[in-house]
Amino acid sequence: MNDTHVDPADAGTDTPQGDLTQELDALRRERDDAQDRLLRLQAEFDNYRKRIDRERRELGDHFASELLGEFLPVLDDVERALGAAQASADPGLASHRQGLELIQKQFLELLKRRNVTPIEARGADFDPNVHQAVGQEVSPSHREGEVIEDLRRGYQLGERLLRPSMVKVATRG
Repeated sequence: MNDTHVDPADAGTDTPQGDLTQELDALRRERDDAQDRLLRLQAEFDNYRKRIDRERRELGDHFASELLGEFLPVLDDVERALGAAQASADPGLASHRQGLELIQKQFLELLKRRNVTPIEARGADFDPNVHQAVGQEVSPSHREGEVIEDLRRGYQLGERLLRPSMVKVATRG
């Protein structure tokens, strides 16, 4: 009887044990590749989900700003009517004035709930990012470039400009 002992480390590819070792190594590589592909796919999906969420928020903000921007001229008209009613001495306009004040208050509360804030222009330095200059006036009592009159109030939705303030700016002459 010939006792030939083959060490597994010395096993060649011709032995069943060598074939199993190669097959096991191939299966491990395959598993590692599949796990790598899975991790990459999960990362891609996570990035896709984040991008879709961001785009959905941006689209919602865009539509909200457009809709709120369309309400602003109506608020302007209510405020002009309120100013005219307050300037009138007619006692019969008192109930109309109260109605207009109520409508104005509701508009302003709606805007506040939607994170819309008026741009404070009067007394501020002219800023072309939030002000639209429609006139200049020589004024020795104001700083050069100071907004001296807010002709139409501007509004922001968070940090987004809904519409600029139309202003008159002081000059030194």
